[in-house]
Amino acid sequence: MPTAYDPFRDLDRVASALFEPRRGPRRMPMDLYRDGDHYVLTADLPGIDPGSVDIDVDGQLLTIRAERTLAAGDGVKWITREREAASFLRQLNLGQGVDTERISANYTNGVLSVTIPVSEKAKPRKIAVEHTDASSTPSPAGDRVEPVEQ
Repeated sequence: MPTAYDPFRDLDRVASALFEPRRGPRRMPMDLYRDGDHYVLTADLPGIDPGSVDIDVDGQLLTIRAERTLAAGDGVKWITREREAASFLRQLNLGQGVDTERISANYTNGVLSVTIPVSEKAKPRKIAVEHTDASSTPSPAGDRVEPVEQ
């Protein structure tokens, strides 16, 4: 059964191309959550060649770059072409509580997953409470911890 021509669909596509310029890198949709002692970042990168995905850390800045290229042979006559070649870019400030040396990444089925471990210093920990009986002599004044005024 042939599909009916819809002039509004074509008008919508032309208007989008004119009024939504796509210069420069696009942002990728992303989710970020904490799961125990690590953060997980997932980003949609459909149609991306895994070899084009580049992730780097400079200080506390995590940068993700990717390229989508579209191959077209010589003599191809396009019937419709709505997918575009594109560059994707996302940058995140990681803060001080993560272990930037152990960040890992995986790209499966168009979804990039980046695992960002929490640093040992930032992990919650228990503090042991020592018990002394009342007959003990107090420690000298030089051993006291004084409150810090702000």
